Amino acid sequence: MFEFPTRLSLATQLAHSIRKAIADGAWTRVLPGERQLERIFQTSRPTLRTALHLLANEKLIEIRPGCRSVLRNKPSESGANARNRLVVLITGEPTAHLPLATRQGFSEMRAHLSEHGFSTDVLVCPANSPKVQQRKVEAFVRQHRVFCCLLRSVSQELQQWIAARSIPALVLGSCHAEVTLPSLDVDYRSVCRHATGVFLSKGHRRIALIMPSSGLPGDLASEQGFREAIERHGEKDGVVGSILRHNGSTQGLVSKLEELVKAPRRPTALLVAKPQHVFVVVMHLLRQGLRVPHDMSLISRDGDGVFGDVISHYPIDAEAYVHRLSRLIQKMVANGHLPAQPNLIRPEYFSAGTVRNLP
Repeated sequence: MFEFPTRLSLATQLAHSIRKAIADGAWTRVLPGERQLERIFQTSRPTLRTALHLLANEKLIEIRPGCRSVLRNKPSESGANARNRLVVLITGEPTAHLPLATRQGFSEMRAHLSEHGFSTDVLVCPANSPKVQQRKVEAFVRQHRVFCCLLRSVSQELQQWIAARSIPALVLGSCHAEVTLPSLDVDYRSVCRHATGVFLSKGHRRIALIMPSSGLPGDLASEQGFREAIERHGEKDGVVGSILRHNGSTQGLVSKLEELVKAPRRPTALLVAKPQHVFVVVMHLLRQGLRVPHDMSLISRDGDGVFGDVISHYPIDAEAYVHRLSRLIQKMVANGHLPAQPNLIRPEYFSAGTVRNLP
């Protein structure tokens, strides 16, 4: 007698796909929730539940009503299953202080990685001591099986340490000089060049860039773009550009502003790097009897949700940032690394009437 081939049901095929994903180490303790599994395998809820019951009958998983299914036997720690499955965000500042787009991008990334069996963690390392920062990261890497690192506001020494050990990494910002790592950042050089051009087009010839003396690559690129725009016009047009560096504190910024306002030929336009410093600048100008934009024009280099249509600025499209970050992480997951090159986002200028036309 001949044995006729049988047509496998969708649930049986789905069970095979989930079984293979478990064997490949996609999940080590529990399966994702039903909604996530539906999205991953593009299937319906009834088909998924039938497949899960098939796997439960094989004693591969344990179905717990109201909870995610638990793996009965942990996958072997050899071969493909030995791959690291942890993505860690290493940041020099608390996550609550990160820009909104960065926070949203990390949140979306965590959800995406969870669907593919990756876990995520956050390691906050104060940036005021590079040696302490590096020791903290070294201890974390020794204790955990890290797949890749996302670096935000970290020292040059730490970036160099990560690059020297060939740990897959993505810098959320820009790389320090002589560091070769992939990065995702705003094109601050272009932003400051454009903002300075906006002032110049409105007739301003004395312009100041207000910048924290952080030494971060993005801030250094901002100064470069500012200088390029100033030098393009030069003395022939009577353009004078100055960079006001401060220590980042309110007191330090106000002290520098007092010197600026009292200058014989004070600037008529200010380009302020950080949103939190914009309000300090505006309040100090008001206390000095100076109005924006009647007496002093102002643009914020960075965007902020509270600016609305009140302050001219360069907002980052959160969806575009999330999409760009997700694509880079997907490439890193697929290939194990990313090309060591910058990935720059160029935000559009939003005019809110804080730049005045001069005669």
